[in-house]
Amino acid sequence: MADSSASTAPAGKPAAAPKPPNPVFKMMGLPNIRFKLPSRNWMIFLTITGSLTTAIVYDRREKRRAQQKWCDLVAHIANEPLDVHQMRRKLTVYLAAPPGDGLRVARDHFKEYVKPILTAAALDYNVIEGRREGEVRAGTAEQIRKIRRKAGEQTTVVEEPSVETVVLAAREQMGVTDEPGPKGDLVIGRHTWKEYVRGLHEGWLGPLDPPPPAPVEEPVAVPEGAEETMKDIAGGDQPSPPPSDNQETPETKPDEANNGQVAKLEDLKIDDTKTEESKAEQEEKEKPSKPTGPKPAHITTADYPTAQLPSTLPQSLDSSIPIEFPHILGFTNTPIRMYRYVTQRYLAESIGRDVASIVLASAARPYCEETPTFDSELGAASSSPDDSVAELPHGNHEQQTVLAKEEKEWHSSVHKPTDDDRERVWLNDVVLDSRISSRMKHSLISAEDEARSQRIAEEKEYILGQERPAPIPFWRSMWINYGYGEDDETIRRKPILGNLDGEEGA
Repeated sequence: MADSSASTAPAGKPAAAPKPPNPVFKMMGLPNIRFKLPSRNWMIFLTITGSLTTAIVYDRREKRRAQQKWCDLVAHIANEPLDVHQMRRKLTVYLAAPPGDGLRVARDHFKEYVKPILTAAALDYNVIEGRREGEVRAGTAEQIRKIRRKAGEQTTVVEEPSVETVVLAAREQMGVTDEPGPKGDLVIGRHTWKEYVRGLHEGWLGPLDPPPPAPVEEPVAVPEGAEETMKDIAGGDQPSPPPSDNQETPETKPDEANNGQVAKLEDLKIDDTKTEESKAEQEEKEKPSKPTGPKPAHITTADYPTAQLPSTLPQSLDSSIPIEFPHILGFTNTPIRMYRYVTQRYLAESIGRDVASIVLASAARPYCEETPTFDSELGAASSSPDDSVAELPHGNHEQQTVLAKEEKEWHSSVHKPTDDDRERVWLNDVVLDSRISSRMKHSLISAEDEARSQRIAEEKEYILGQERPAPIPFWRSMWINYGYGEDDETIRRKPILGNLDGEEGA
């Protein structure tokens, strides 16, 4: 066995000189570049940042592909001809601020996942927003009550003229009508869905006239001066008796009398100022305060069985679709939020399918008594509504359990009980009436549209009635995006102008 010490250099021998740099680099003024692996800390940093960047870039690319697939599926609706006396088919979007957060988050969710598909189909939409709990419920019920009043139901409420009513009246005079076709409701989030169902029942089962206001106890009028006397007595001071006529008054000198008159005038001025301030405060208190919350409900859930159905209630209501709105707060939930940030492609795929189903309006089914499976959703069934008066228990119907998993992620402040009498639509159970719930329909995408979306994703098919354009090279797309060129579609749409100056050779 060879001695290992023989292969090592002796301790006193100097280390080998570094390799001289390339003379070409030296003449160019470049330093001595030595290729070597980074250190351990740099390897950890580059691995983490590179993995995260790759995950985000891949997710955003797949997200754009998913959204583009559903946009191409419904884009042929925008090319359909429309009569000049018809308005575009309009959907209704219900949007509310999530529990513990503001309305901006809900608006961003709508603009990022829902609006691109509606824009691709060139559909109009009406948004009912709610910044606080109960506003979507009040807006939904009021919209239904307007439909009932317009249908001819008797009411004592006089509607104030608004911009919307004036525009609708002008359209009726000009003969402008809505585009024929099914409409629908897009409800974003579990909290909005609860308010939507409550407003649907309130609008169709409740009365048109608002409930009488609660009696307010009027304060007892206290005569002037009595309040100050009561305060003096409470403080221990005895009220001074009024001077009698037989009581002798001490003689005063002329200077003292004049000084007393001046003091009395100043006291009168101070008393007048205090009286004016007290009157102003009293007027401010007597002014009717503006209502800060939503309007009170016209009917409670306990009155559903005894309510009478209006004659204007249709046999089937417009199709509705609940849209996912995952929203979680808190520092301890950071891992969950990071995972959702890098997996937005799954959410875009799910929401795109739901929005495309209500835009195409090719199939619908009634809500089931239990949560349906995927196989049962493919068949569109129709059933006659049950007119029997019955209050359905909690948890037995699909409307009561849809998007129920979102409630576990709500902020803890929402689950705290309160002492006031304000409504808690988000925390209370979803109460249904069979006469309304049986008329509700769930929009779904048909098997044909699902198969066509798969072919669009595989680039075997394009927008209905159009051919897929040729792919643009990467260098040309970058050239176009940065403003140095134009694509073929833009060049084709440009007008061709002739020789306007009449010059030869031009």
